[in-house]
Amino acid sequence: MITQLESFKVIGISVRTTNENGQATKDIPFLWNKFFIENISEKIPHKESEDLYCLYTHYEKDHTTPYTTILGYKVKLSEPVPEGLVAKIIDSTNYKVFSAKGKIAEGFVFKEWQKIWNLTINRSFTSDFEVYNSKSQDPENTEVDIYIALN
Repeated sequence: MITQLESFKVIGISVRTTNENGQATKDIPFLWNKFFIENISEKIPHKESEDLYCLYTHYEKDHTTPYTTILGYKVKLSEPVPEGLVAKIIDSTNYKVFSAKGKIAEGFVFKEWQKIWNLTINRSFTSDFEVYNSKSQDPENTEVDIYIALN
């Protein structure tokens, strides 16, 4: 499915990583752990919803080179960034939407990314993201939407 989204802002925490040598498989889980251990959710005021966004942005070139991962919540564009957090404005564009389904323990989201990396998609490599919402609550039957920015 292809959909167009209006621009929006996410505030959260970030890490610079790469898929080379499996580095992202260490850095991104560490980011998730930090998010929950440090209760980052409570540091983000005026969230538009409880949907959690995991952004992939600031690609050097494509998914094979370094990029930044940001974990956080959607807020109003005018919302100030609390100290110690980062913000990213996602520009309005078209996205190809994938729906990953499975058990959290089986790494189904990463497996879906591996499929996406092998597809021929006219990607812009600006900002891609996953949305964790009410469909993502059951660890045995989780659904996560993945948005891939298109040229």
